[in-house]
Amino acid sequence: MFLAVVIGQVVATKKDESMRGQKLLILRPQLVDEANPAKFRNGSNTIVAVDTVGAGEGELVMFAQGSSARQAQGMKMLPVDAAVVAIVDSVDILGKRIHG
Repeated sequence: MFLAVVIGQVVATKKDESMRGQKLLILRPQLVDEANPAKFRNGSNTIVAVDTVGAGEGELVMFAQGSSARQAQGMKMLPVDAAVVAIVDSVDILGKRIHG
């Protein structure tokens, strides 16, 4: 699993029938900054993920990719490669709270 910030959403009116009703979010992965482990830095990529928990823009979320994404509730038969599986309340690294 990985951490990311929700930076937007995707609306697609024409899509695979199995994807109807699925909310699609754009995620910016967050990495622990090697220079300062007390903060995050943005990853270089963005990911489109199916939202399974009702996340919104600006929230820190946990997401799964690949076959693990399809283990989330209701995802087993969907053509997804990434799914948001949690909204993060807090993150502690090396005894310091860096989120929440």
